[in-house]
Amino acid sequence: MEKQKVKKSVLIRQKKAALREFREENAGNLGQVKAHYRDIPTSPRKMRLIADMIRGKSASLALGALKFEAKIGATYLTSLLKSAIANWQQTNSKVDIDSVDLYVKDIFVDGGRMLKRLRPAPQGRGYRVRKRSNHVTIVLDTRDAQ
Repeated sequence: MEKQKVKKSVLIRQKKAALREFREENAGNLGQVKAHYRDIPTSPRKMRLIADMIRGKSASLALGALKFEAKIGATYLTSLLKSAIANWQQTNSKVDIDSVDLYVKDIFVDGGRMLKRLRPAPQGRGYRVRKRSNHVTIVLDTRDAQ
């Protein structure tokens, strides 16, 4: 008996349908949500300092800490954290957010693309300036689900 070959587009459509069904079945469960912020124009090293500050904290404490942080990356992380909270509310619309303890389960910073520029240097040379950017991913979860 020969096994029929299935087109790649058909496989992709089947996987998407299965994922859609899975999400509909598990829509009411309190689970983790992700949010991404891409191409933030600061270096990853500077952003990791702020990310380490809020890792493992509850969402409200993290927002409060970021509000009073002077570094420029804190404003980007504040908007990202608010977006993640909104994502959680979207997926769990039947649950009151005040009754659940959301916390920052995981946050990581990856290097983004780098703009390379030349700066004039003595004796006709040019020094390379690397303008770095980063991508941040944050994962929120409920402490009750552990």
